[in-house]
Amino acid sequence: MHDPGLAMAQLERLGLRNLGSTFWNLATPALYEEAVRRREGWISHLGPLVVHTGHHTGRSPNDKFIVRDDTTAGTIAWGTINRPMDPAHFDGLLAKLLASLEGRDVFVQNLYGGADPRFRIPVRIVTEYAWHSLFARNLLIQPEEPVIHTSPSTFTIIDSARFHAIPEDDGTNSEVFIVLDFARRLGIIGGTSYAGEIKKSVFTVLNYLLPGSGVFPMHCSANLGESGDVALFFGLSGTGKTTLSADPERSLIGDDEHGWSDSGIFNFEGGCYAKVIRLSPEAEPDIYRTTRMFGSVLENVIIDIRNRHIDLNDGTLTENTRAAYPLTHIRNHVGSGMAGHPKNVIMLTADAFGVLPPISRLTQEQAMYHFLSGYTAKVAGTEKGVSEPQTTFSTCFGAPFMPLQPTVYASLLGKRLAQHRSESWLVNTGWTGGPYGVGSRMKIAYTRAMVRAALNGALANVKTVQDPLFGLHVPVSCPGVPADVLNPRSTWTDASSFDSKAAELAAKFKKNFERFAAQAPPGIITGGPR
Repeated sequence: MHDPGLAMAQLERLGLRNLGSTFWNLATPALYEEAVRRREGWISHLGPLVVHTGHHTGRSPNDKFIVRDDTTAGTIAWGTINRPMDPAHFDGLLAKLLASLEGRDVFVQNLYGGADPRFRIPVRIVTEYAWHSLFARNLLIQPEEPVIHTSPSTFTIIDSARFHAIPEDDGTNSEVFIVLDFARRLGIIGGTSYAGEIKKSVFTVLNYLLPGSGVFPMHCSANLGESGDVALFFGLSGTGKTTLSADPERSLIGDDEHGWSDSGIFNFEGGCYAKVIRLSPEAEPDIYRTTRMFGSVLENVIIDIRNRHIDLNDGTLTENTRAAYPLTHIRNHVGSGMAGHPKNVIMLTADAFGVLPPISRLTQEQAMYHFLSGYTAKVAGTEKGVSEPQTTFSTCFGAPFMPLQPTVYASLLGKRLAQHRSESWLVNTGWTGGPYGVGSRMKIAYTRAMVRAALNGALANVKTVQDPLFGLHVPVSCPGVPADVLNPRSTWTDASSFDSKAAELAAKFKKNFERFAAQAPPGIITGGPR
């Protein structure tokens, strides 16, 4: 399969020396055996591996850093999201991490980020836990045959959950750290067992590298209709990307991360990472099925140790229970991970104010405005410390993973929309009839009906009315959806309260967009509230 000497030399060049056993590219069954032998998890009824991540059950955005050097100083959008770390602190932290791994076993997976062979990045994932190796194997793209990456373009991620930083010595915010060094093509993760940090680190790498090749990297899901029409679904975790893209009537390209090149769409990943708290077999049958399949990793799902049955309704550990599974677990998926240019672009928001329409058609200026704004509500559990929806503006619907200036990504979106005349829509999967705590969450059945109508052309000739404040073009009818649901103002018992909340949200939009006013392409400001 590979030259053992060459393989070890690759690790030694990184400073990984005097290791215990090194497990190369283990297949799923072997990783199950290692995970169980090491008491990292339990094999549940019907086959998934259940693991608990301890204290950290979501991402730690305040613990992410990028090494600031001559390569990155003028290109990264530095700030509270992209925090700089000086090379000296990185060197010290790396040295201690490598020393802590001496004598320990490690698992190595040689994978790829990006389905398109022209743009894919070789990725080497080195982990302390067998189940982290399985997670990476599920989520990234596996080569057709096991390989050992020797290309200098290979990006390595070293994950050691049991190693903790000392903030006052290491220049970190806490004992947790996720640090990327783009010049050395190296990332290190420690202090957290939450596997999502591995996936999102690779995503951040692709978001940094691919715009230079003319590829628009996107935090979105994508699917394909029978007629060959592609749909994109932008949105943060909890807004419905995974749920809405896993449509039995369409083929899934991917659920979270994609690139848009001159040739079309390609998935960055080889798997899905779906929220499964209170998952419904009726509303989300394809995803539910994966929680009953061998090879899936279930994070922080409660398991009955006596009979090994899982309880997806139990959020005792976190609301952010997850399933990580390969795309092959979804019966109707696009095996190549590639497709043509999108016919429809849908931007998802979970509006906690309860004032945005459940669906509206966007002009190109409005699409770019809402893309730059990235308005939504962070839902419980996705990030550490979030227990109820919090209003947020996450640039490009993925600010924590976008290291370059936001206008770089917005310009790429505008270019692609103009080239391919894609229809753009804003879909609110959040609250209706009142704000969070008063109103109710939009019914998934209504959202599905609206999305399907947009994708199959049923809304193409439907009359729209323009929202007087936000300027959005709202359809007056939609198959399968009551007309009053389409007009959010009519769902409130007190119209004056609605108007007050709408004005409050509009003011937040305007305030947030002030930071883009000087850099945004001309005309985008006209896509916002009046």
